[in-house]
Amino acid sequence: MISVIMPAYNKVQNINSAIEDTVNTLGKYGAEYEVIVVDDGSNDGTYDKITSTAKEHISVKVCGYKENKGKGYALKHGFKFAQGNLVLFLDADSDLPPSQIPLFLDRMMRNNIDIVIGSKRHPLSEVKYPLLRRFLSQSYSLFITLMFNLNITDTQVGIKLFRKNILDQIFPKLLVRKFAFDVELLVNARKLGYHITEMPVVLNYHHTSRLNLRAIWHIFLDTMAIFYRMKILHYYDRR
Repeated sequence: MISVIMPAYNKVQNINSAIEDTVNTLGKYGAEYEVIVVDDGSNDGTYDKITSTAKEHISVKVCGYKENKGKGYALKHGFKFAQGNLVLFLDADSDLPPSQIPLFLDRMMRNNIDIVIGSKRHPLSEVKYPLLRRFLSQSYSLFITLMFNLNITDTQVGIKLFRKNILDQIFPKLLVRKFAFDVELLVNARKLGYHITEMPVVLNYHHTSRLNLRAIWHIFLDTMAIFYRMKILHYYDRR
């Protein structure tokens, strides 16, 4: 069974199409599946929209909470309800078409891979992305490589596929709630010896929000905290 966890914060404009496209893709794929949509404290009617859409699909589950807590927290919350032996994270903003999901599933099953993640910097990726965000993304990836010796070109793309037993092992250790959550998850997976493969993605960036320097600063602080816990405290080595 495949469990798709879709965190959503203030996505009332496109959450319906994201759910419908995901359901249609998985229905055609032919495997048993569920789509778990997590409302991360939205205040624009997203929860009502999700609930309305879910009534039309028995495979769609809805959960959430009232206060916005961050993407990482939302993924961990949704994971509590996942029943599949494969778990896929997918952003709810339609930047990453769900039609890519079968490629990730086929790659994992055909090559017996532990984790398959999307990468904007894969040579075969088709990416429409603002130049400034491209620069910041590349800079952050270089920073991650230097800090953790993590041989991954892109940790932040919002489509990732895991075997559930890996998340069962790693999730209890994770502390980051927001964007650096992906880094904390992947550095722990690599530390435990799991095989991570990057896949090309189609990404059409639709966000209209401006870069938030405060958010960038918090990502930096969260990343440094991960480094401190891993290299100094050896926190992640504790059982």
